[in-house]
Amino acid sequence: MTDDIVPFRLDVPQSQLDDLHARLAATRWPELPDVGWTRGVPVDHLRDLAEHWRTRYDWRAHEAELNTLPHHRAEVDGQRLHFLHVRSPEPDATPLLLLHGWPGSFLEFLDTVGPLTDPRAHGGDPADAFHLVIPSLPGFGFSAPLSGPGWGSERMAGALVELMDRLGYARYGVQGGDTGSYVAPAIGRLAPERVVGVHLNALLTFPSGVEGELDGLTDVEQARLDALTAYNDGYLQIQAKSPHTLAYGLHDSPVGQLAWIVEMFHRLTDRPADGQLDDVIDRDRLLTNVTLYWLTGTAGSAAQVYYEDITAAGWSDDAYGDDASGDDAAGDWGVGERSTVPTGVLVSRSRDVTIRRLAERDHHVVHWAEYDTGGHFFALEQPDLFVADLRTFFGALR
Repeated sequence: MTDDIVPFRLDVPQSQLDDLHARLAATRWPELPDVGWTRGVPVDHLRDLAEHWRTRYDWRAHEAELNTLPHHRAEVDGQRLHFLHVRSPEPDATPLLLLHGWPGSFLEFLDTVGPLTDPRAHGGDPADAFHLVIPSLPGFGFSAPLSGPGWGSERMAGALVELMDRLGYARYGVQGGDTGSYVAPAIGRLAPERVVGVHLNALLTFPSGVEGELDGLTDVEQARLDALTAYNDGYLQIQAKSPHTLAYGLHDSPVGQLAWIVEMFHRLTDRPADGQLDDVIDRDRLLTNVTLYWLTGTAGSAAQVYYEDITAAGWSDDAYGDDASGDDAAGDWGVGERSTVPTGVLVSRSRDVTIRRLAERDHHVVHWAEYDTGGHFFALEQPDLFVADLRTFFGALR
């Protein structure tokens, strides 16, 4: 690779697809008690999904669809970066970075590309158009392998500032959810003169332990704090403490990789208590995301950001424990100096634990929107609402 930005095309060798199918056929299934989802992914559910993956899912069809979009690669700070760069037909469109998290990917934003880049063709106002840059974060998807340790959210932010500079964008917006909700504000802190606004969803807000900070919480806010404290963060602790040990199992077993991702999508999407994940997210779209992790071998490298941002950064183990209500929680998943960049926050009432006063402590919040539908993967679950909220936020900043 050179510093030049080069076109990229998805073209997975057939031998890798044959190997995937063979491994799926040879899966050694465990005998587990039938307790629904209370202890993780049920065997019957996973068997059905794995069989669909092996016999009915067609990677080549989805690969061809993805290749209709303009993919590129570049090397930034010694790291390979893959990204979509979709320019709007509107010459005055606002450049916008869209940033995913784990266990998602750039695929989360596919249904938003058309409406965001070409609102005129989708019944919208051409003034709301965006030029889109949608990267795979370092260590994720085709932005792999990692060049080495140290790729936490702050370093990712620096690489993306450099990428936007190379693309010729002097002023731009940033949107991020999950891991992206840490990377996006970091971009704003690094380049406040260049970032017109930061839009966040799936934002985590932790108490600092300052006396009186949590006085007068509403019932809804208290419920969110309770949910944060009681959250099952087993996956987070493993990825933050032993990402290499985890990688061996997920890298060698497609069903292991499938289960690791499916549990999080089942847990974090907005659906009725008795509803199925298929009711919210197209099964093939979910499997394309899992296949992306499998074919690129990024189970371990995608987990590294948890190690970098929690363990290597020296943050407390109690981010989701009893101390989340105060005491030593000030250092938990800290966000650094308060951002001065105008920030919009989108909240899923069904899945997010975001508390407004804590968000305003860390960010210059000028836009706050809460929705009754949509979950953690908001752009994937509710693309129309996601697009509308982006238009509202950035439209007010123009």
